[in-house]
Amino acid sequence: MKELFIDIAYLVSAVSFIYGLKMLSHPKTARNGNIVASLGMLIAVIATVYLGTSLDFYKILIAMTIGSIIGAFFAIRVEMTQMPQLVAIFNGFGGAASALVASAEFFKTLNSTEEPTLFLILTITLSVLIGTLTFTGSFIAFGKLQGLITTKPVTFTGQQILNAILAIIMFIAAYMMPTYGVNSFYLIIGLSALLGILLVIPIGGADMPVVISLLNSYSGIAAAMTGFVLVQTNPSAGNALIICGSLVGASGMILTQIMCKGMNRSLANVIFGAVGGEAETSSGSGKQLNIKSYSTEEAAMIFDAAERVIIVPGYGLAVAQAQHAVREIADFLEEKGKKVLYAIHPVAGRMPGHMNVLLAEANIPYESLKDLDEINSEFKNCDVALVLGANDVVNPAARTDKSSPIYGMPILNVDQSQTVIINKRTMNTGFAGIQNELFGNDNSIMVFGDAKDMLVKLLSDLKEL
Repeated sequence: MKELFIDIAYLVSAVSFIYGLKMLSHPKTARNGNIVASLGMLIAVIATVYLGTSLDFYKILIAMTIGSIIGAFFAIRVEMTQMPQLVAIFNGFGGAASALVASAEFFKTLNSTEEPTLFLILTITLSVLIGTLTFTGSFIAFGKLQGLITTKPVTFTGQQILNAILAIIMFIAAYMMPTYGVNSFYLIIGLSALLGILLVIPIGGADMPVVISLLNSYSGIAAAMTGFVLVQTNPSAGNALIICGSLVGASGMILTQIMCKGMNRSLANVIFGAVGGEAETSSGSGKQLNIKSYSTEEAAMIFDAAERVIIVPGYGLAVAQAQHAVREIADFLEEKGKKVLYAIHPVAGRMPGHMNVLLAEANIPYESLKDLDEINSEFKNCDVALVLGANDVVNPAARTDKSSPIYGMPILNVDQSQTVIINKRTMNTGFAGIQNELFGNDNSIMVFGDAKDMLVKLLSDLKEL
């Protein structure tokens, strides 16, 4: 009966994961989807703790309490601008957890009189390999996002060959594991950690959203591999882990593919750590830009004469927490009979969906948010495009400069608007580290300052007209 209850609990959990994941596909149901999936995980944890393990319940409770406090602390304290870094860290911890479970099963086999099967050795190796490289790779991604590590691609001659050699050595070590035991295992861990670093450091900062999505997929794959390890000793728990790990791995890989398409990147190059090194990078054309700086009063007069406005949110909006201020601007313009839309680039910000989450927080109608494919044809009929902190995703160099690291990346065609009003705090480059040609265009004007402060002042000026 106990095994029957466990199987039923894991089945309910699996259905909750699948249904929750489906609900995450739409912003209107995403929050409820997250709750449904969380409840499914809670059911699985309770079933495992009460029925599926002989471990000390109080020790498990203490560990869960500590983990919950730490998780809640960071979730509450972390700003929206730091959410990509938090996601990167969580991906890393997910990979590490899978590797630790597989490691525990390996050391259990050392104390067993039975000879480990080839299947067990293979699954332990894959779980440790993928989990460990996810851990180290995620922390390199965190370092790049946080500015602790250079956002420029770090490459050297023979990098891909070295990665291939490390992978071959690891599988040879796995083959020799029955003979050399723990020494082979430690070699696999060490080389996996090194491989995680080598796969992420050659990726440029502009491509970090793709890397985060890929590492999320890796954490799921590592969990699924750990499930295959456990299924040989605890079939029910192993099956549940295989299901949820496969869901995370598959959905993460699909999202990565969508992100690659949105940035004109090759999935193979992302997986093997070649993104950012495909073309010789440049810091831009090097020409002097003719920057025209306007005040909010002058910008207000341009908005007052406009009929169609497209707002382009970027990382600067997230830094300033200006999502509510931009909603107030949009509401005011719409009350004046003007058409207002939002252009969302798939990699605007620092992670997939970053801008959607921010704007949803301000209760901006989802129908007003337009993806790149939907909105690009609208710019040529647009009177004013308001760019709030976006940089690389609106840079025309992606269409014209073959030496640019963003060449070929689909961008928002804001330069086709009648007037482009760009808000930036400084003239610093974006995450790709290159000059933006848009800023010097004849139809572009700059309004410098913090996005939130600028929008509040702009609204005040609009009301005075």
